[in-house]
Amino acid sequence: MVRLLLLLPFIGLLWVPFYNHEAPAIAGFPFFYWYLFAWVPITSLLIWLVDRSVGEEES
Repeated sequence: MVRLLLLLPFIGLLWVPFYNHEAPAIAGFPFFYWYLFAWVPITSLLIWLVDRSVGEEES
């Protein structure tokens, strides 16, 4: 069930009309860019959480 968390990056990144605009900008970067870059640590965190919980289930 925890593995379903790994679908969040796919949904968040493949639904392009959600982030296909410039505003709001952060430090001069349009929303499009910082939204994509924000998913890098979020995805890493999700992978770590899923790996940690699945590793405990398999032990």
